[in-house]
Amino acid sequence: MALDNRESVTVKTPYWDIAADIYFPPDFDASSKYPAIVSMHPIGSCKEQTSGNVYGTALADEGFVVIAFDASFQGASGGEPRFIEDPTQRVKDVSHVIDHLVTLPYVDENRIGIIGVCGGGGYSINAATTERRIKAVASITGVNFGRLMHEAFSGYDPIGTLEAVAAQRTAEARGEELKVNNLLPANPQVAAEQGITEIDVSEATEYYRTPRGEKPGGATSSLFSHQATAVGWDAFNRLEVLLTQPMIIVIGDKPGAFGAYRDGIEAYRRAASKDKELVVAEGFSHYDLYDKPEPVGIALSNVVPFFKKHL
Repeated sequence: MALDNRESVTVKTPYWDIAADIYFPPDFDASSKYPAIVSMHPIGSCKEQTSGNVYGTALADEGFVVIAFDASFQGASGGEPRFIEDPTQRVKDVSHVIDHLVTLPYVDENRIGIIGVCGGGGYSINAATTERRIKAVASITGVNFGRLMHEAFSGYDPIGTLEAVAAQRTAEARGEELKVNNLLPANPQVAAEQGITEIDVSEATEYYRTPRGEKPGGATSSLFSHQATAVGWDAFNRLEVLLTQPMIIVIGDKPGAFGAYRDGIEAYRRAASKDKELVVAEGFSHYDLYDKPEPVGIALSNVVPFFKKHL
């Protein structure tokens, strides 16, 4: 397995270092040239959660060099204060990771793709609109984080949320304690006690708050005073003009509050890509596509040949 053939690297940027893991194909030969794939983790997550240990490993086993990285302000990457989910920064990070890839003698700079899970899927789509070194893009149960912040995560009151964020940021600038929101219940039992039955929230708790998916760098926390950028951001801005690369979108057909099904349909419909695929994993939900063998198998059975064709 490629998981045993992995190197931790530091990606230099003008602002701080980004932590990343590079997954190598079996029988890797540093004197050869390989197609490479950037792998983006979910919102408030880390590279050890699904982007690296599931999709990164599987794609490396199929002959790709894969780099899974921690977003700025999260995981083992730099950036202070912590727990910021800044979509514009996330997309900037992608270009710096690609800057690192193109310096590696074994990476073919003309065969670089990107894949992302959950919010990482939305970021992958957005990054591909302006980063032309990306030649093919895959979104696994991708979510448009800007849409989610504008709607459910702001209680469908984006202006009220922005006013509250502004007040909190002023307070923190004057020395008050940082307001960090924990986005999920402590564990599934607490979620049940709270009467949480919505599929995405309950399954997120089951993934992030149990040994199934819990990792030291996967905080699922958010610094409230820095949420304004996300409220005004849109992962799908100008897809009709700018997203021309081949694209594949994988979603489950059991929709939840985070909106991956809805967002996947929208991105597929709007993208200018002449070569685009929509894969619906029937009977599966958003978090099933993180790590469960059958739905992940459905995703990979389509994503692997897609990348082999276009990279």
